[in-house]
Amino acid sequence: MTAQNTVAIIGAGQVGATTAQRLLETNTCDVVLFDIVDGLAKGKALDLMQAAPIEKHEKRIIGTSDYADIRGARIVVVTAGFPRKPGMTREDLLMANAKIIQSVTDNLKKYTPDALIITVTNPLDIMTHLVRKLGDFPASRVFGMAGVLDSARMRYFISEAENVHPYEVSAMVLGGHGDLMVPVMSQVTVKGRPLKGWPADKTEALIKRTQQGGAEIVSYLKTGSAYYAPASSVARMVRAILSNTGETLPCCAHCDGPYGLRDVYAGVPCRLGPNGVESVVEIPLSDSEREALHSSADKVKKGIQELEALMQRA
Repeated sequence: MTAQNTVAIIGAGQVGATTAQRLLETNTCDVVLFDIVDGLAKGKALDLMQAAPIEKHEKRIIGTSDYADIRGARIVVVTAGFPRKPGMTREDLLMANAKIIQSVTDNLKKYTPDALIITVTNPLDIMTHLVRKLGDFPASRVFGMAGVLDSARMRYFISEAENVHPYEVSAMVLGGHGDLMVPVMSQVTVKGRPLKGWPADKTEALIKRTQQGGAEIVSYLKTGSAYYAPASSVARMVRAILSNTGETLPCCAHCDGPYGLRDVYAGVPCRLGPNGVESVVEIPLSDSEREALHSSADKVKKGIQELEALMQRA
């Protein structure tokens, strides 16, 4: 296992462990799985390695509760934090997860100062901002997983309605990873053709279900939140970076100019590569979509201000 071919995952809960499984079983990279709970990451890593003869992959994983073991990892995925419970918004998690992110970032500065950092912890846009601020990392190296997941949910819902395979639907969701995310209906295609003929009420129902996609799963699970699709989304981003595919994926990235957004993290199309966010790609948006994107970004800014006020009082 060499550091430059390794992804460190902070948090061995459902999202972190499933992300490790996705990366290993697609033969993407070696993994270091970290958790502060003694034995948790080690046990899950051992379990995953015992599946290697069956899955026939060549990668390795170690589990640890010692941050020193992540030293030099090329990519760090931060999943550590409290999950949502029924009735809880992502913003409800604000202060509790900020304390966790502060501790994580201190260790990333010490052990992986040059790594690319993908945040998954909610509220995602605010936590991504916090990692960058506390770590004083270049903005291009700190970004969040959100748009790939939200877009996948939207694609699945459309595929159900159109009776096609989910991978035959192309869609993109921008903005913050919350109730004001922006499903870009003008860019939706089904089997390569623009989506047409949907009445306003059907479109509105799709947008609302996409925006509440995570909350819907939480309402069923009761004691946890989604992890299969989030893990697949993280793994997709990691593969794009390590394979340098040059593909464009929607990510929570720092914007200071694109789409008229200024000094804010928001979900936008990004070209990912060895340096992280190589560029933000601007796609055509309708006036209403652009307005919604700005409203979503404004909510992220207000959340950051709220967090800063809470941290000052703490």
